[in-house]
Amino acid sequence: MTAAEQPASAKVTWLYVPGDRPERFAKAVASGADVVIIDLEDAVAPARKDEARADVVAYLRGAADEGSRPDGVEVHVRLNDLTTQRGLDDLSALLDLPGLDAVRLPKIESPRTLDLLDHFPVPAYALLESAAGILAAAAIAAHPRVAGVALGEQDLAAELSITDESALNHLRLQVVLAAAAAGLPPVPMSVYPNVRDEPGLLASCTAGRALGLFGRAAIHPRQLPAIRRAFTPTPQETARAAEILDAAERAERDGAGAVALPDGRFVDAPVVARARRTLSLAARLAPDHLTPAHADPARPDAAHSDAVRPDAVRPDSAQPRPVVP
Repeated sequence: MTAAEQPASAKVTWLYVPGDRPERFAKAVASGADVVIIDLEDAVAPARKDEARADVVAYLRGAADEGSRPDGVEVHVRLNDLTTQRGLDDLSALLDLPGLDAVRLPKIESPRTLDLLDHFPVPAYALLESAAGILAAAAIAAHPRVAGVALGEQDLAAELSITDESALNHLRLQVVLAAAAAGLPPVPMSVYPNVRDEPGLLASCTAGRALGLFGRAAIHPRQLPAIRRAFTPTPQETARAAEILDAAERAERDGAGAVALPDGRFVDAPVVARARRTLSLAARLAPDHLTPAHADPARPDAAHSDAVRPDAVRPDSAQPRPVVP
């Protein structure tokens, strides 16, 4: 599947919850996040990792039996490093659990590590958290077992001694390109560590969206509404997309090869495709931004299921632990 064919169901919010806090699992699933990531890695102290693994296995078995998960919510588990015995034990324990939608694999630096998943039927998300991982991003993203990739920015910045966040933009773009070339879903942004700074979170999301990132991991449920708002097409973007599609329809009816907008500008097929993606995303996240015609799922344009290409990266161990009230 190419980037242009990605469905407009790309995940927007990814919420971390510590694997050693089983009383929070169900609350996290009910928080409104698109994906809940139960973390067995950084969020759990070494002395509690075996107990946390058992808690996660028990929860996934029970949740699958009860059928209590809200529609559409996915549950992922971030394992420990697969190059360690603990990571391999995590993988073995989760094998064939019906309540598991995907695993998230930290510190992936080579596609060879992913060959360990040959007999593991669940989708895997590779987290690129080192210079070696970034340099191998294209090969990792192209691995047949990979369902998505994301950046681990805290570890990456520490390894490279990066102190200015803007210096990460070049690395972010490399991962966006690798994911797009492999036909993977859009790359979500890393966590924003200050759970009380909503203006800063919104500004950071806006900057990430401009780089082609889409969606974001969160460490607290209070961050979810701001993340969703930041990645929702604005009324202006939606109106512009509708204008482009209307012009494309007129051109098709008139047998014209070029699409001309009312202001005199011409647009080509990729711009029209992006307009379709914008309206599809708006129909899912902000249907009130659409005109009745473009909000109608039966309308060919509105039903087109491309996703906007504007994941989760793990919270650093020094960041606040996820809190699900």
